[in-house]
Amino acid sequence: MTDYKRMYFQLAAQVADAVDILLKAQQEGEKEFMDGESLSEGKVMVIPEERGECD
Repeated sequence: MTDYKRMYFQLAAQVADAVDILLKAQQEGEKEFMDGESLSEGKVMVIPEERGECD
């Protein structure tokens, strides 16, 4: 039988991680803007792909 509770908690943890990544990116962008740094160069943030096992 599928363990929906485990799947739900894995999803919730990954959503929380995604929110943390987005907040960090926003804060870094705001800091660069406030510091007057040039944003024309662009910035790449590499997010490693994680593959969880689900039944």
